[in-house]
Amino acid sequence: MTDQFNHGNSPSNPRRRTLLGLGTALAGAAMLPGAAMLPGAATAAAATKAKGPFPKNFLWGAAIAGHQAEGDNVNSDAWLLENVQPTEFKEPSGAGVDHYRLFDQDIGMLAQAGLNTFRFSIEWARVEPVEGLFSVAALEHYRDVLEACRKRGLRTMVSFNHFVNPRWFAARGGWEAEGAAALFARYCEKVTQHLGHLIDYATTFNEPNLARLLFGIPGPLSGMAGNPRMKAMLAEAARQTGSDKFSAWLFGDFDRIQAGQLQGHAAAYQAVKAVRPQLPVGFSIAIADDQAVGDPAMRDRKRAIAYEPWFKAIGEHGDFFGVQTYTRELIGPEGVLPPPKDAVMTSAHMEYYPQALEATLRYTAQHVKKPLYVTENGTSTDDDRQRVAYIHTAVAGVANCLKDGIDVRGYIHWSLIDNFEWIFGYGPRFGLIGVDRKTMRRTAKPSLAVLGKIARANGA
Repeated sequence: MTDQFNHGNSPSNPRRRTLLGLGTALAGAAMLPGAAMLPGAATAAAATKAKGPFPKNFLWGAAIAGHQAEGDNVNSDAWLLENVQPTEFKEPSGAGVDHYRLFDQDIGMLAQAGLNTFRFSIEWARVEPVEGLFSVAALEHYRDVLEACRKRGLRTMVSFNHFVNPRWFAARGGWEAEGAAALFARYCEKVTQHLGHLIDYATTFNEPNLARLLFGIPGPLSGMAGNPRMKAMLAEAARQTGSDKFSAWLFGDFDRIQAGQLQGHAAAYQAVKAVRPQLPVGFSIAIADDQAVGDPAMRDRKRAIAYEPWFKAIGEHGDFFGVQTYTRELIGPEGVLPPPKDAVMTSAHMEYYPQALEATLRYTAQHVKKPLYVTENGTSTDDDRQRVAYIHTAVAGVANCLKDGIDVRGYIHWSLIDNFEWIFGYGPRFGLIGVDRKTMRRTAKPSLAVLGKIARANGA
């Protein structure tokens, strides 16, 4: 979070595509034409207007993730993996887009546009850089971020974990190790004690289902999990940290990682509620618009592996559920299929398919009886007209869901700022705000004003 494939490689989140660095599979991809050619572009604005106002207190926002935007997250597992040799990363995150220093400017641009919600992550590696030692300075920095939102009347949605963990946590085995859930709960408790009164919504995890989504059924990534370069990267990270088992991100035993994260969510939920019972707590997962081609058995298998454990978890411990959708995925009897030959492909090498959001909200509502929030949705492009068309179509889909009684309470766009997109570095651009990384100068794109106008009118 991110953030997808090209020709048969269309995962459900842009960073899925980015994380595994399969950017060479571009042959024959049709890149996006002008916005007028995009599916739904001609009718999306009218469809949005036709549905009338959204519910009162609907969240209209944009999101970032700490590691992707802040810069210099030096005590994290991600920082180490970006800088070892060999590495799967095109480039290191480095100074990011300097959001750690310029957060007030970024939040100000969001608020001035008319949005009412800022979603961001608190970086565990900053708050607890050494196991058991918590940084008051880091906690106070995030207090400043939250206060910058409060003074502008913005609501805040905070993620305790957006993929990245402290280096010491990865070196002890990450989510595969005994005691991982308790350590995560302790961190969440500490943050809630210090900052909970300033947080409006909290998510324990961002897309914890990512590994199962990637590797759960036959597809173009089935053989990637154990590739030699990835193993060498992890081995070097283990050597540099004196670790017997360096486990981070998607790199490890997927079943054990999922089990650890499910335990981590339950423990963190209880820890946060013990400090601030009234704080709504949930998590977000990546969901594609899974479309069966022929026999639906393989599609249903994918859903059972990638989504259903998290549907169950939110039913047991959760107040709301975050849906993160970017595109669709075609699934045949043998596994994931290529996009259609005439599919329009984005600059992040996923099929341009904004209609996916309505489909995933409807699917999720069949299984989750909690309020739904769109916590990420967007497209990577250098032609902002394409982003505008995408937003109109996606928001119209949310309006259709609301008309049919589906309890959707927010639309949060990915991303507020062009930022670091994992394996692909700074290539893909999802932001409503552009950044000159030499000067760190911000420039609002027209799409920010468009989404802001929709927000000011509450969808009307």
